[in-house]
Amino acid sequence: MNHLSKRINRLSPSATLAMSQKSSDMQAQGIDVINLSVGEPDFNTPQHIKEEGIHAIQDNHTRYSPVPGYADLREAIVEKLRTENRLEYEKGEIVVSNGAKQCVCNAILSLVDEGDDVIIPAPYWVSYPQMVKLAGGNPVVVETTFEQGFKMTPELLAAAITPRTRLLIVCSPCNPTGSVYTQAELEALAEVVVQHEGLYVISDEIYEHINYTGAHASIALAEGMQQRTILINGVSKAYAMTGWRIGFSASPLWLAQAMSKLQGQYTSGPGSISQKAALRAYQASQQCVEDMRQAFQLRRDLIVRLASDIPGLEVNRPDGAFYLFPRCCAFFGKTDGRQTIGSSTDLALYLLEQAHVATVAGDAFGSPDCLRLSYATSENNIRQAMTRIGEALARLK
Repeated sequence: MNHLSKRINRLSPSATLAMSQKSSDMQAQGIDVINLSVGEPDFNTPQHIKEEGIHAIQDNHTRYSPVPGYADLREAIVEKLRTENRLEYEKGEIVVSNGAKQCVCNAILSLVDEGDDVIIPAPYWVSYPQMVKLAGGNPVVVETTFEQGFKMTPELLAAAITPRTRLLIVCSPCNPTGSVYTQAELEALAEVVVQHEGLYVISDEIYEHINYTGAHASIALAEGMQQRTILINGVSKAYAMTGWRIGFSASPLWLAQAMSKLQGQYTSGPGSISQKAALRAYQASQQCVEDMRQAFQLRRDLIVRLASDIPGLEVNRPDGAFYLFPRCCAFFGKTDGRQTIGSSTDLALYLLEQAHVATVAGDAFGSPDCLRLSYATSENNIRQAMTRIGEALARLK
């Protein structure tokens, strides 16, 4: 008899990875599937960054790296935070990890004890609640509304806080909604946070540069918040470096030291070659970042227009990231004569099987009335996908 720990049995598989795998399996069978499920830029890593990785190999930067990352990379991150974000950190407050995902998990495992509450606004990235469960904590999901742009309000936050609340997780620009908080909105949340001793905020800013508002905001800038904030970022989205696996956290020294201690016991330092490439990414011209942002904005405008033309879909205009999160509950209870749609999961499977378009059900993000579509793909793919989706949805009566 197989015996798994209670810890692993508490976890659910990643719905986004599961749908992407199902899409890949169908493609391997020769089926023409357009994948709108994956949260990954379709651009290649810029040439100058790739060349730096090659040079790192040739220069024999192939040994273990320091647990919190190379000093020069952490210094470059300090400079990035100072010049781009107006935040002052020391090198010791930066921990470089194997992707922003590990950074988030490091923070949760370092702060959350058994029975602690962690407030997570819904819709949320699929891994947040699972990481909290891994730490033995309680995910406290707070529903936001389509009409409010899927943003948490100070009133919602205040109502969710209890003596057991240890963390709030904020993601802006947001996966899966594309919502972007303004500085004023974050400062209003901060006013609630600072009233509660021992309450900290994970600020997931990995989509910082895929932003169409003209200004990125961070809760760490609010009065009294830098010492309560674990800022998470990295190179995966902005520089199309998902497979290089480099993220970083910026936090108070005592917490950075704790996360480094934790990381030292279960992964050690991140890849040496990837760190050298990331250093080049931060220190070289940022024109490649802007070029990709502009391309994503054109795609955003295209998919919003096409989705808005499909009867039954309710569409918000996302201000960042590369996701559309339309409300699709108008199709619940409808059928094409063979399959009846009872949920967004049913709808996502229907679109995959009948339209050959991979999406992700909103159930996975704590918002069962919606569907996530990634537009991190070509404009031609977007046009074809939305045509297929529109035709498939029109068959539901």
